Amino acid sequence: MLDRIESLVREHKELEGRIADPAIVADQKKFVKLSRRYADLTDIVKLGATLRERHEDVETLAEMIGEVSGDEADELRNEQAQAHQQIEKLEEELKLLLLPKDPNAGRNVIMEIRGAEGGEEANLFARDLYEMYRSYASAQGWGFEPLGSKASDMGGFSEVTFMLKGDNVWTRMKFEAGPHRVQRVPSTESQGRVHTSSSTVTVLPEADEIDIEVNHNDLRFDTYRSSGSGGQHVNTTDSAVRITHLPTGLVVSMQDEKSQLQNREKALKVLRSRLLKQEQDKQRIEASEARKGQTGSGGRSEKIRTYNFKESRVTDHRLGLTLHKLDRVLAGELDDISDALVQDERTRQLQAESS
Repeated sequence: MLDRIESLVREHKELEGRIADPAIVADQKKFVKLSRRYADLTDIVKLGATLRERHEDVETLAEMIGEVSGDEADELRNEQAQAHQQIEKLEEELKLLLLPKDPNAGRNVIMEIRGAEGGEEANLFARDLYEMYRSYASAQGWGFEPLGSKASDMGGFSEVTFMLKGDNVWTRMKFEAGPHRVQRVPSTESQGRVHTSSSTVTVLPEADEIDIEVNHNDLRFDTYRSSGSGGQHVNTTDSAVRITHLPTGLVVSMQDEKSQLQNREKALKVLRSRLLKQEQDKQRIEASEARKGQTGSGGRSEKIRTYNFKESRVTDHRLGLTLHKLDRVLAGELDDISDALVQDERTRQLQAESS
């Protein structure tokens, strides 16, 4: 491990010189890429230096033990044992830091929730998920920025988009992507029967102009009058914006802001993030077996998680983890699930590295 770290120390020092080069600074895309790599290596270099010091301590203590006896030797052996324990702890921390870096680590996220199967009940559940994530963001100290929504007839969301900003947002929220299934008695059900519905969650890494260059000649902009809640500007001005990315056919619509310019900026932000995810998915598919997209078809048989109201149960099907505290989870207490998903990913990565 020390040999590997030594190689990374050399790379870190080389990067320190490169990011100070005026030619690199002038190339914003390259500068950001190298700066991110430099930041990733900084923690490894610091831990590596501490690990080397502990190894040197062990060698020094071994020499000293050979020169003394009695209580003094015993005391030195205790110090040596503590140094060995520190080495083991440092090596475990370094193993995690040396795992392949998620290219989106450190990014903010854009989340999209849509009602899928189950009609209006699916839209109502989409609102429940929206409120759950908003509460979780507040508990984590993250920023929460609504981007756009389409309200449904009974107060749910057929679609809602928002951004989360803060430390470890992507690391935790990426696992929320996929179909979420709900089992409960809808408010419209007169017979008291439990229905199964689903909403889909998409998690996009925030992209900026450095990551994704969008040629405006590839975009078609349409404006139209907003619908739904929005005050006096609704149906009186063409403030809503629809952007179509002609090469891919991706369409993003925004109407919540009163200003056409604000809706346009938000739509472009979401479009860039969708294009970044699309490009990353393409690269992953080319490097491995083709896989399903995050949301699947939104069918009730597909799911990453089930929320059962009758049993007050939440089950994450990827982990086989069941919690009987549905009300608290929907109130934003997601740490038990999130921590387990993060740990599961790290365990699988460590197993892959050691195999």
